[in-house]
Amino acid sequence: MILYDNRKIKMKLPVQIQFHGMEHSDALAMTAREHVHKLELFASDITACRVVIDLEEKHKHQGHPFSVRIDLTLPGHELVVNRVQHEDVNVAMREAFDNMKRQLEDVVRRRRGQEKQHAAPLK
Repeated sequence: MILYDNRKIKMKLPVQIQFHGMEHSDALAMTAREHVHKLELFASDITACRVVIDLEEKHKHQGHPFSVRIDLTLPGHELVVNRVQHEDVNVAMREAFDNMKRQLEDVVRRRRGQEKQHAAPLK
């Protein structure tokens, strides 16, 4: 259970959150769970979600950007966001989850048959 907007929310989905190159942060883990919960409200059949927050050390001359990777599984689909980096870990996480939401919206739209139909080319 997580506390979200002063309400307890029971998540159906276990979320794996990993930290690489940095200490575990309860605040970042909670933020990630809240983002996953919002995705879960949009698509209730998500079966697995893994979030990796990484402090990149290879860019020492440019500061230490954080990267966020999200692996999400739902029946028939595996969605991945893995190229999100920013010097602010919260911005990196928000951008990664925004990208995942767009991918998830596309999958849900295709399932509902609402995919954009292109007109046949004129001859």
